[in-house]
Amino acid sequence: MEPKTQAGYPLPESATGKEADSGTSDRPYDDLYIYLLEGVVVAEYESYLGQAFIGNWVEDNSSFLFFGRPADKAVNRLVKEFPQFELVEAHHFTYDQWQGGGLETIKVDKFVVVPPWKQADADEGSILIVLDPGVVFGNGLHPTTRDCLKALSYAYGQQPFQRVLDLGTGTGVLALAAVFLGAEGVLAVDINPLCVKTAMRNIGLNRLHDIIRTVEGPAEHFVDEPSDLVVANIHHEVIERLLDRGAFRDTDRFVISGLMRSQFRDVRSRLEKNRFRILREWDHDMTWFTLLAMKEFG
Repeated sequence: MEPKTQAGYPLPESATGKEADSGTSDRPYDDLYIYLLEGVVVAEYESYLGQAFIGNWVEDNSSFLFFGRPADKAVNRLVKEFPQFELVEAHHFTYDQWQGGGLETIKVDKFVVVPPWKQADADEGSILIVLDPGVVFGNGLHPTTRDCLKALSYAYGQQPFQRVLDLGTGTGVLALAAVFLGAEGVLAVDINPLCVKTAMRNIGLNRLHDIIRTVEGPAEHFVDEPSDLVVANIHHEVIERLLDRGAFRDTDRFVISGLMRSQFRDVRSRLEKNRFRILREWDHDMTWFTLLAMKEFG
């Protein structure tokens, strides 16, 4: 079965809130100013942060506030008015430094990943994904993201899937790829609210709100959702917890990524001991590893 191809590319609203008229608008990020606060800054406080505010990455009891220009005044005002917050440190990066490279059009297997401020046309047989990663990782540059895209393409070529569960969706790029291959429904899960917000934006850029559903929460709470294929590009510790609770036992096939060499050997050994069959493996410079596996039924 031939994969679905996105014809042309939509004219979404750019991250500056202005509608793109030619698909060649400038990217909305150049510099990032990051303020680390102790305390969780929830949405009700974001009105204090001004128009330069990009997003808030929450981790444990800390908040990383991202701005497109210096925001000392806004952050100091927030900390002064709400004593539950404490400014720990501030940093300045270029956007390219933060993302590990410039955001240009990326080609991986059948996929062409392009930011909304670039114009790109997919060749016949290729799949175009419009992606604005914001400050979330998952832009197609990291080896695990690229190998997961390859794994999705390979898995669909071997046997088409209809329902996909994307654990640790990040920017939503793998959920989007699954739909453009042919999936009829995807549940995209992430524990981080900024990732969920970013994924929802990218789903909108590709006009797939009716096919992809996003939810916020830990992977453990959703791993048993019915699916033909599970994709888990997440931390090794989360994969370990999933395996400890017997995850994937009712899944036809699954992709696990985000593993370094020793972690990969451990996970592969555990899977094989529990009657999972490894269908294919991918690695990047023998450092990052991805696998496609299935449960041996009967």
